[in-house]
Amino acid sequence: MDAASERATAEVPSIPRDDDGPVFREPWEAQAFAMALALHGRGLFTWNEWAAALAAEIKRAQAAGDPDTGETYYRHWLATLEGLVAEKGVATSETLHRYYHAWDHAADRTPHGQPIELMAADFS
Repeated sequence: MDAASERATAEVPSIPRDDDGPVFREPWEAQAFAMALALHGRGLFTWNEWAAALAAEIKRAQAAGDPDTGETYYRHWLATLEGLVAEKGVATSETLHRYYHAWDHAADRTPHGQPIELMAADFS
């Protein structure tokens, strides 16, 4: 485990982990984790700020019926990441929404097992 991952797991105690560090069930979870580490490393937010935003996101999800079994943890992580990116002015919510739908469109047209590549047509 690298120093950034160690710091994150120390500062955000809810991160699913084992003795070797963070545990991910899907590749996108590791990617979301890595994006948060990179943005923290660039000074976009502190771990205390991240932990508070993540806790608020989980609380909102639980109030909306999330069973909090741990299986949705990184969905909350991603929602928190998107919220902070928009709040800090890195990208607007509209831009994030546009890219979400572009990726969804690209995934729909990409054969299973092939890399997903965005094209201009995915944004229309």
